[in-house]
Amino acid sequence: MSDFTSPFWHYYTAAIVIGGIVFMVWLVKSQSVRRTDPSKKAEVTGHKWDEDLEELNNPLPRWWIIFFYITIVFAVGYLALFPGLGAFQGWLGWSQVKQYEEEVAEANARYNPIFEKYLTQDVATVATDADAVRRGQNLFLNYCAQCHGADARGSRGFPNLTDRDWLYGGDSVAIKHSIMQGRQGMMPSIGKSFDAATLDNVTQYVLSLSGRPHDSAKAAGGKTTFNTSCAMCHGPGGEGNPFIGSANLTDKTWLHGSSVEVIQDVITNGRQSRMPAWQELLSEGKIHVLAAYIYSLSGSSAQAAAAPAPESSEDESPAKETAGE
Repeated sequence: MSDFTSPFWHYYTAAIVIGGIVFMVWLVKSQSVRRTDPSKKAEVTGHKWDEDLEELNNPLPRWWIIFFYITIVFAVGYLALFPGLGAFQGWLGWSQVKQYEEEVAEANARYNPIFEKYLTQDVATVATDADAVRRGQNLFLNYCAQCHGADARGSRGFPNLTDRDWLYGGDSVAIKHSIMQGRQGMMPSIGKSFDAATLDNVTQYVLSLSGRPHDSAKAAGGKTTFNTSCAMCHGPGGEGNPFIGSANLTDKTWLHGSSVEVIQDVITNGRQSRMPAWQELLSEGKIHVLAAYIYSLSGSSAQAAAAPAPESSEDESPAKETAGE
């Protein structure tokens, strides 16, 4: 990689650019030379149309030459003011990063006060404010819908945010923490040490925890393996642990699917899930309002308490994780 940061490339790029400009000056100059003896007939290029229409080797029109020189002068001026000559940044010091940071700072100065006024209230209270929820929804559609869907119901591998099933807890503090700090979920690939019979038995036991159809005899054999290899994260009863984000295996919501093949694949190969941290991109005020919107979706807010929470679809529905894992 050091080859690409060598000063050589600065001079290499600058030489190509400057050489190109010098060549264009020479080319335009060579095409603007006029005949010293205007009495002589101009040379014919050999191109001929309609029997007697010939192309003469005359210099370019003067006005055309002037325009070419104007473009060359513009190029020199541009390269003096803006980046273009290797590592030279130009006299104006412009860069894409600098322009982006200035635009972000300008936008933050204009819009952050709109959201910061909600910081005086807790997330649960903000979730009852219709204007705040509307603003939170706009933030969600811009930053979260790519993974969780416009309706926040997620998809396979991406959590449903509209039910009451949470890996890290569904209270307002946990939701805001998930958005700000992100989450890193990991299911280790423990099944690679199992033989086929052991893997089948523990899979049947996992199915039994949520009341799905299963082989009772195999499930009984898989319980011991579960207690020794899985209970440390999912708990003895498979109810999960919100402190480490382990999934609840006793309900009917599944993040990656509930078929035997999928469960065995998860046990064998594990899963890596990441919820990005947004505190570097969004202000705390925006995160506060966004958390309030997500909090309102699951029916936990006072505004939504009167209505029952949306039921998860049958077993293949995505499982809930705090603001996404």
